[in-house]
Amino acid sequence: MTLPSWRDPKLGSMVRAALWLETEVGEGNIFTKNRLREAFPDVSQIDRRIRDLRDYGWQLDTRREDVSLRQEEQRFAKRGAEVWLPELRAKAKPKDKSGLSAAQRTKIMADDDFQCRSCGAAAGDVYEDGVSVAQLDITRRQVKLPDGTEDVQLVTECARCRVGGRGRAVDLGEVIGAVTSLSPLEQEIFADWLDRDRRTFSTLEKIWATYRTLPKDARAEVRKVVSGSADDVPAGGQLW
Repeated sequence: MTLPSWRDPKLGSMVRAALWLETEVGEGNIFTKNRLREAFPDVSQIDRRIRDLRDYGWQLDTRREDVSLRQEEQRFAKRGAEVWLPELRAKAKPKDKSGLSAAQRTKIMADDDFQCRSCGAAAGDVYEDGVSVAQLDITRRQVKLPDGTEDVQLVTECARCRVGGRGRAVDLGEVIGAVTSLSPLEQEIFADWLDRDRRTFSTLEKIWATYRTLPKDARAEVRKVVSGSADDVPAGGQLW
C-alpha cells in the first residue's frame, strides 16, 4: 500500500509528522529537533504534534527513556496506529489525552515516598556505575484487577526502570492469591515489610547476595569452606 505524502498540508500536522517518521526517519532510528523543525517550517508547534502520536501507541524515546540519547535527539522506537487512515485513527483515539498537572505528579510521587517503586532509588541517587543519576518520573502500569477487568494505574519509577519495564503488566489477583497462601509466619514477616515499606534481609540472604557478585575463583573458595563444614557435620545433623 502506497502511503500518502507527508508534505500534503490537507492531512493535518500530526498525521504528516507520523508519515515523516515512517518514510524519512524509519523505525528504530534517531532524529533531532532541528531536523524535525526543518522538515515542517510551516508548523509552529510540530514538537507538540509529534508528541501527540504517543497517545496512539507510537513510541518516541527521549533522553528520559534512553540515556544514550543526547538532549536534542529522539528515537522513533515503535510505530503505533496508522493515523493517516481515518478509520484507524478514530478507533485508536484516546479517551483522555490530558496530561498530569504538577500537583498531580507531586501527589503520586509523595504517595510512593519519592522513590522508584521498582529499585528504590530516590531522585539524584547515583547508580552503581558511579556515573548515571536517578531521575524519577510517572509510569502508567497495566493492572489486571481480581474481577478480571484491566486498569491503568500510575506509579513512580526512575528512568532506567521505566525503560526496562515498559509494557509490564501486573495481575493483582495472582499477587493477592500468593499473599494469602503464605504461612502464618511468612504473613507476619510480609506484614512487617508492608509497615516499613521496605524489605529487611536476613544475614543468610546478605551473604548469598554478596556471594553472587564474586568472580569464579572466589566463589570456588567459598564452596570449599562450605563443603568442609558439611563434612564435619555428624550423620543426621544439620550444618546451620
